[in-house]
Amino acid sequence: MSNVAALPADRCLSEPTAPTVQALPALHTDLGGLPIRRLLPRSQRRMVGPWCFCDLYGPLAAAMDVPPHPHTGLQTVSWLLEGAVRHDDSLGATALARPGRLNLMTAGRGIAHAERTPPGAAARLHGVQLWIALPDAHRHVAPAFEAHEAVPEAAFEGGSARVIIGALAGVSSPARAFSPVVGAELALRGGRAELPLDRGFEHALLVLSGGAALDGRHLEADTLYYLGAGRATLCLEAEGAGARLLLLGGAPFREPVLMWWNFVARTGEELREARADWEAGRRFGTVAADAGRRLAAPPFVARPVPRS
Repeated sequence: MSNVAALPADRCLSEPTAPTVQALPALHTDLGGLPIRRLLPRSQRRMVGPWCFCDLYGPLAAAMDVPPHPHTGLQTVSWLLEGAVRHDDSLGATALARPGRLNLMTAGRGIAHAERTPPGAAARLHGVQLWIALPDAHRHVAPAFEAHEAVPEAAFEGGSARVIIGALAGVSSPARAFSPVVGAELALRGGRAELPLDRGFEHALLVLSGGAALDGRHLEADTLYYLGAGRATLCLEAEGAGARLLLLGGAPFREPVLMWWNFVARTGEELREARADWEAGRRFGTVAADAGRRLAAPPFVARPVPRS
């Protein structure tokens, strides 16, 4: 998200289908020199419920080094499988994300933060960076940050799930959510696994490590599998000793949103105002704990809203 070239604004909308399997191979790019695989948004699928952004990075020997930058209209979910990333924000909050710990930032009307591998930490990273679009009724809330040392686990046939946000298999995360949503790391022990789902949600799956199959179909690495809505159960099978997967889901998000750079909004004018405020040092505050340079916003380019 640090590209300084002109960026167009993307119109995003959750457009659920009946149960399906749509494979969305990742777009390979980089974030401040860190190689990443972008799964959302893609031209074929902009959102899954309120989830509007998903980057996968690692496993690789590297450090994260993202200077202070702004956000509006969203929540950021930082979830690590390996390594450590320190969060510092303009509210004065500081927290270290490690495997099993959740960092959740609610940008609301505006916040700035930096994400860096702390000095002395092992320079090996593997994780996901996720965004949840805030619904219109809550997108101007006061910014907030919360860190959870652990998230609850749900057991299901053939495996278990760390419930990052939302609820799954009767277990609820303490993380604050503004829409019906679920995010979970699934661990398959081997053999067949069956997980109950909310039939009213649309869902997507991503293999994090190991090998797995869905309804007998092998799941490729670096690919987001959109599963549509209307599924009551998820039938998986670990290939080999076991596997870890990311499950994302939520009620269909009926509000069209505009995404540009680090902002989620409803109109191009809101995006322009957010960019102008960041460049002028307004609204977002200062990340006092990080003395590094701020990221400059790229030039704004409005993309015409496509006909429905």
